[in-house]
Amino acid sequence: MTAYNPFQRGPHPVGTRQFEWTDTKRDCSMPVDIWYPATSEYQGQDLDPNIQDKFEIVPGLGASSQQAVKDARAKSDPSPLIIFSHGFGGERRQSTFFYCHLASHGYVVAAMDHVGNTTANLISGEAAAGEAAVIERFIDSRPADASFVIDQMLAGKSGLQVIEDQVGMSGHSFGGWTTLKTLETDHRIKAALPLAPAGGGTALDTDNAMAKSLNFTWQRRVPVLYLVAELDSILPLEGMQDLYDRSPEPRASVVLLKGDHFHFNDNIAQSHDGFKMIMGGMASTMDGQESIALQEMLAKMKPSSELVPAEHAYDLINGLGLAHFDAELKGVKEASHFLSSNLALTLADRSIAVSMLSKQEIHHKASLE
Repeated sequence: MTAYNPFQRGPHPVGTRQFEWTDTKRDCSMPVDIWYPATSEYQGQDLDPNIQDKFEIVPGLGASSQQAVKDARAKSDPSPLIIFSHGFGGERRQSTFFYCHLASHGYVVAAMDHVGNTTANLISGEAAAGEAAVIERFIDSRPADASFVIDQMLAGKSGLQVIEDQVGMSGHSFGGWTTLKTLETDHRIKAALPLAPAGGGTALDTDNAMAKSLNFTWQRRVPVLYLVAELDSILPLEGMQDLYDRSPEPRASVVLLKGDHFHFNDNIAQSHDGFKMIMGGMASTMDGQESIALQEMLAKMKPSSELVPAEHAYDLINGLGLAHFDAELKGVKEASHFLSSNLALTLADRSIAVSMLSKQEIHHKASLE
């Protein structure tokens, strides 16, 4: 019998489809991309650079590719469903390495653009980071986006069969916050995987609307696995500790050592170093405390060459993310045993260094209430 290995790509070739769905109740439309297990006729094509799908996140700024075949025929078997929420100023295709890994193991993954809060919106100036009104708007709309996509997927609008009682959710940064918030309002979600989530309160930021908006009252058992980065310069580890402390059991958290905020995205070096360069230019045009705060944050950002290699980050997220959903949605006993083993030792064998968050006896949480 083959040993359980969640790090290895799965047996299924991966297909991808694109949709534009309209939520008539809220009078809004959003692009939604789907990744799914394809039939065996596409075996190897999803790994062929000449065949795999190419796309532009921002028109005119160059094409990206993903390990999936556009509009490939799907396997007919029903699959568990994972919803993914992108970060502030992100995009639905921000973490295709993870979506494709899950799809190769038999999952259907759906990721939507949170319209008005995407990369294109940020570049155009429509989604200025840090503005309270913008944050408040998406505190309300992002969970509704996720639930709407679940509705559409369960109704068969993608043409794929998904299993109604096997729904999980993941997301990065603001999308990690969206994952935690949607647990409060949508009881169909059975397991969660927040990646470097926003919304953690810190001692220096006690008036945090995103932190205050989370109540962690899910009224059911929802296993949560946090995957976070030791050197996160945008959302420091203290905030991750706060979220972990406030989460009900069962929960776990793995910290990627020498990782920063963009280690959960495709094209890590480009995203990390590009962000630092762009924000550095913005800091030079700002005045007063806002400029000082931004410059202090950027000063903490090491160049990508001094951080953990991208392949180690992807190994961690793919392996532990898949194992979490296998254990909690599919009930795979080997996945549960894997997660309850000495993960630090297992990952060290793959040259990945991690630590674990644990419950803090004394915390500033009371200042957020």
